Amino acid sequence: MTICFVSEYSVERLAVTRRRKKVHGVEAVVLVGGKGTRLRPLTLSAPKPMLPTAGVPFLTHLLSRIKEAGITHVVLGTSYKAEVFEEYFGDGSRLGLELEYVVEEVPLDTAGAIRNVADKLREPDVMVFNGDILSGVDLTGIVDTHRKHEADVTLHLVKVADPRAFGCVPTDDEGRVQAFLEKTENPPTDQINAGCYVFRREVIDAIPAGRPVSVERETFPGLLEAGRRLQGHVDATYWLDLGKPEAFVQGSADLVRGVAPSAAVAQAGDFLVLEGSSIHEGATVRGGSAVGANCTVADGAVLDGAILFDGAVVGEGAVVERSIVGAGALVQAGAVLRDAVVGDSAVIGARCELIGGARVWPGVVLPEAGVRFSTDA
Repeated sequence: MTICFVSEYSVERLAVTRRRKKVHGVEAVVLVGGKGTRLRPLTLSAPKPMLPTAGVPFLTHLLSRIKEAGITHVVLGTSYKAEVFEEYFGDGSRLGLELEYVVEEVPLDTAGAIRNVADKLREPDVMVFNGDILSGVDLTGIVDTHRKHEADVTLHLVKVADPRAFGCVPTDDEGRVQAFLEKTENPPTDQINAGCYVFRREVIDAIPAGRPVSVERETFPGLLEAGRRLQGHVDATYWLDLGKPEAFVQGSADLVRGVAPSAAVAQAGDFLVLEGSSIHEGATVRGGSAVGANCTVADGAVLDGAILFDGAVVGEGAVVERSIVGAGALVQAGAVLRDAVVGDSAVIGARCELIGGARVWPGVVLPEAGVRFSTDA
């Protein structure tokens, strides 16, 4: 079994990137203003992109890939708990980046949020990312597609097995976008908007300022109607929207195991443990589990595809599968968590069973055997 044990994580390693093709004349905008309501209660204390994912805030993984592509100037469009981002990342120099921050005072939707950061931009092409997408797409390849076709906007499109839950984006034989279609039971294509774009700077400047504007419902349809070139960059690489707990757990495990790419993971392994944590030799940890700093996992406990935030404690014989345990939370002996979310500082009493999407809010204390799905008490 390969173990990735991290005694001390250092973001400085992101300043060292692999030798590969770099892009020039491109900067990045990352949209991180959402409240992350689908991930509550975890996002009550931190924005979604700052939640620990494979040992570091998720945004670190995205920034590592941006850096690898040769992009160094990044503007973060923030809103909810905006101060948390700058407190952690600062000016970006530790990552080999130049980070700037723009706070969105009122919700502006995707295009409005992009327009809101325009005063910070200075390159002819701007790569825009949704801050909750985990993707393996070649970023330099998207820029190459954009420039080859002299597009006004290029969209990363990903093929999915079931596109009914997404808006679909059909393209012609040359990859030119034909339309933006709402969710339908009979989608004409398996291509969906993957939340990554390259904009010509002048397109951003033309977005109306100071009001909510949607890229899918206003900006992109308006460009098509005006005869502008919207190009699709279609691929079938790794792609995951981390908006829901089950996807968040999967994404973290895929990063730990090396299934999803990130320069922010030092070494792929069966699990990852951060500094100061104690794992009893009789415990079982597997499935890409990520154990935060100063955690304790007792004898006989099983972690399988689990995420423990800093300071969490898992008692003897407890089982945590595909679940998230918040900072400072306690899972007592014999408790079972499957597909569950436990908020910060909550206590799950001994022999409790939380399964199938159960969520426990921060600070809540469940008594011994207080929640059961089995018939025995």
